[in-house]
Amino acid sequence: MNLPAGTSRADEADVPSYRLLRTSDAAEHFAIGGGALLAFLLMWEAFGRSGFVDPLFISSPTRVALAGYALMQDRDFWNDIAVSATEFGLGYGAAAAAAVPLGLAIGLSKRVQYLLGPFIDTLNAVPRVTLLPLIIIWLGIGIWSKVAVVFLGAVIPIAISTQSGVRTSEARFIRLARSFSASRMKMFSSIILPGTLPFIFTGLKYGAGRALLGVVVGELYAATAGLGHMIADAGNSFQTDVVFFGVVLFMSTGLVVVALLNALERHFEQWRPDIR
Repeated sequence: MNLPAGTSRADEADVPSYRLLRTSDAAEHFAIGGGALLAFLLMWEAFGRSGFVDPLFISSPTRVALAGYALMQDRDFWNDIAVSATEFGLGYGAAAAAAVPLGLAIGLSKRVQYLLGPFIDTLNAVPRVTLLPLIIIWLGIGIWSKVAVVFLGAVIPIAISTQSGVRTSEARFIRLARSFSASRMKMFSSIILPGTLPFIFTGLKYGAGRALLGVVVGELYAATAGLGHMIADAGNSFQTDVVFFGVVLFMSTGLVVVALLNALERHFEQWRPDIR
């Protein structure tokens, strides 16, 4: 029987119990989380049907589902999906590609930190929404202004989180590697980068939320298509069901992106050494 690294033969009998415990924890997590969500939806449905509040303001899960089904029959809805997905994909992808190397460089080099640190701190302090009018002036109301807003929303948290991960690298491991005359590249690939991975993924998850916020804000401010534009039009015409459905779509997208990042992080966890 193949055992996890660091597990002795004396612990072999405990492996099935450990797996059973993990399965039980997963089932309990699903039961509690799913039960809480179901209870919330039932209470929302009951409150929406009670008549205490005008459905125009609160809607209900069934009304939202019916509105979503009706929207799916409209070709313009799928065009809005494609526009928002393109804006998110381009902006968030570019932010991740730029922020991770940038954060690593700032964390590894004091000179790079002195050079770029003030710009990172300034952009982090300034709400990116305030730059939206300038971005619209520079890039227009087309897709690229939204991509720029998404990029600016995601790039800073990813870079800062990555930089923090580099700075928390275990000094004792680096000293040990230096004592064995390890090269800088070897120390980076075997100590610094594996130790920074959790911080990188934390930044990516937080950046995904900021990127989705950028999509919504950009399309609410100036757009002719996209889910944010759809939500704005629905709000202006008091279509509460459609507004809630748009919110559910953005929420679901965020959850899916985080779930994918969690799965990717678990995959890369195998690369990190098990120090015991």
